[in-house]
Amino acid sequence: MPRRTRRFDAGISLTPMIDIMTTLLAVFMVTTPMMTAGIDLDLPRAGHSAMTGNDHAIQISVDAMGRYYLARDMMDLDSVVKRAAAMRTENPNLAITISGDTHADYGAVMRAMGRLKDAGFQKVGLRTQIDNK
Repeated sequence: MPRRTRRFDAGISLTPMIDIMTTLLAVFMVTTPMMTAGIDLDLPRAGHSAMTGNDHAIQISVDAMGRYYLARDMMDLDSVVKRAAAMRTENPNLAITISGDTHADYGAVMRAMGRLKDAGFQKVGLRTQIDNK
């Protein structure tokens, strides 16, 4: 009786890879707006080339009462810095945008900027509105 030889298919099936990439794309499309969403603030007006925010930056907000927010979550400054540092482990080139309300204490905004710089963040900016006058 002759022996049957088995042929092995050494090809790569792309279907599972496409499924994984589609799932990752959907996850990133849903989570990215959450990282850049902030609270409603009355931002100061500054020139025609004002910094309006970066879609790939972490948004930290300081409201008129001096409270700190990371995206929409209110927390103390220590927690903001710790959470931002944890996010930096995923992306070492992460930028930070601080949005300070027009009526916010200048010291509260500068404290946030200083603490983030001390934590090793190199890209820290202030967000403003474009002055249409």
